[in-house]
Amino acid sequence: MVHSIKKITFSLIYNSSILLMLIIGIQNSSNKNKVNFFLKESVELPVSFIVGVSFISGSFLGSFIKLLDKPKEEN
Repeated sequence: MVHSIKKITFSLIYNSSILLMLIIGIQNSSNKNKVNFFLKESVELPVSFIVGVSFISGSFLGSFIKLLDKPKEEN
């Protein structure tokens, strides 16, 4: 249990630091686009931010799902 909490904490800190670097790096980006949802559109965001956030969220969710899918150890 403690090992799982350490892995989730590490993943959260790691992905948050990458997100912070992404936000700092794209401040002068002029290429903007909207994301279409089912019924609504988002505000105009830089394309690099959209792609970066999708990779970061996939990385975090992948590490979280990997911990949930881990088989229970037999005693």
